[in-house]
Amino acid sequence: MLSALILIPALGALVISLWPETNPIKPRQLSLGILSIALIWTVTLGLQFDVLTPTLQFQESLPWIETLGLTYQLGVDGLSLPLVFINSLLSLIAVYSSSPEQRRPRLYFSLMLLINGAVAGAFLAQNLLLFFLFYEIELIPLYLLIAIWGGARRGYAATKFLIYTALSGILILGAFLGLGWLSGGATFDYSPLLSQSLPLVQQLILLATLLVGFGIKIPLFPFHTWLPDAHVEASTPVSVLLAGVLLKLGTYGMVRFGLGLFPSAWEYLAPWLATWAVISVLYGSLAAIAQQDMKKMVAYSSIGHMGYILLATAAANPLSLLGTVFQMVSHGLISGLLFLLVGIVYHKTGTRDLTVLRGLLNPERGLPIVGSLMILGVMASAGIPGMVGFIAEFIVFRGSLLSFPVQTLLCMVGSGLTAVYFLLLVNRAFFGRLAIAPLSPTPQIDINLPRVLWRDRIPAVVLASIIVLLGLQPSLMLRWSENTALAMRRPATATVAQLSTCADQRCHP
Repeated sequence: MLSALILIPALGALVISLWPETNPIKPRQLSLGILSIALIWTVTLGLQFDVLTPTLQFQESLPWIETLGLTYQLGVDGLSLPLVFINSLLSLIAVYSSSPEQRRPRLYFSLMLLINGAVAGAFLAQNLLLFFLFYEIELIPLYLLIAIWGGARRGYAATKFLIYTALSGILILGAFLGLGWLSGGATFDYSPLLSQSLPLVQQLILLATLLVGFGIKIPLFPFHTWLPDAHVEASTPVSVLLAGVLLKLGTYGMVRFGLGLFPSAWEYLAPWLATWAVISVLYGSLAAIAQQDMKKMVAYSSIGHMGYILLATAAANPLSLLGTVFQMVSHGLISGLLFLLVGIVYHKTGTRDLTVLRGLLNPERGLPIVGSLMILGVMASAGIPGMVGFIAEFIVFRGSLLSFPVQTLLCMVGSGLTAVYFLLLVNRAFFGRLAIAPLSPTPQIDINLPRVLWRDRIPAVVLASIIVLLGLQPSLMLRWSENTALAMRRPATATVAQLSTCADQRCHP
């Protein structure tokens, strides 16, 4: 059942790559049909998912390369199910937002489908090596999407992305292999007990390696420098996938394999991780304030919002872990909406420069509906009540406050800075007299921008509706993850209790 989420887009990519150019059904239409089936299948899984069961469901297991400990083992729980849904939804929206006249359409849409299948496989994999394989499979398709269909500096941005992500994969694989070798296990199947026989020093080394590997992917400061370049040069659909889905591979991996495999070592590093989160939040927010490119500003905002996830995971209590999942979903929806809207602005005006754009909210000759949706998106990102961003940040801060009060308060400052830089964006680009020109004695004013068709607005309207819906009814998503968050915390609590007993008896790791 879970394999369908991998096989449907993978086989679809193969079919599209061989699709005859003379066929009246275009690759884009075929991709939309394939991803629609994948989304319907994901919704079907969600309807059959037992929210009261915290453990893995719909498990599949087949032997593969047993001598290496590699098995084809899949499963889904309350941590991975919301991310699988976000992957299916945003992949469909990214393909829908792609131009019908796309250059080299068979290659382009095949790569989009490959990314969808690989990301679904990574979220579902319950074998460490299987997760690594899916984690790496998405690397080359995304590199090609940036390098071929990107902007003027696409080669530089794509190569930088490739180098950073490859280094991330090397560190993750090294940690997985080290865990298997030191624990003496015959398999790499995921189990929280894999590390329990290891001395604490070894656990700390392996966990630190994983943290750096996933920290590059998230990305967290100072491993973030590839992200703004990749976003600026990538096309709008690729930016939607990158921010909304692919960054979540890092946060998901940190929770599943960092906290999940090394709960005792996590407790020792938790204060440092919370401090790391503060640095990323404040740096991302301050860097966003300094940007003049709308897309670069949204990219830096992602660095800050990913820090909230690290803070909540560092606290590692049931409420904060629930906030971790909700923040991943929230950021996926909001960043996807913002990148879509920035893409529309760039397509209609030819620029993203905040020193050039003014008055786009003009109701007659501007982009009033796009501007209204942009205001909604920045309000959601800033944590305004009634939006999904408010619920996510409230749960994160409430769950982390008792464990790390100082770090949580500093991250709240970062949340306030979000309002600052997004208000700058809206005020500069959307208010005032309509103009597209630098400040000069003779600016180009009172222009008529091309109209935005409703079919181009549909993806943004869908995301905006979900953002408001989950902001008003967060239980629609929280109930899927609540019991899993409780179950994830129990192994860590038991381990810490053992360590406390050991400390009382003067034991040493």
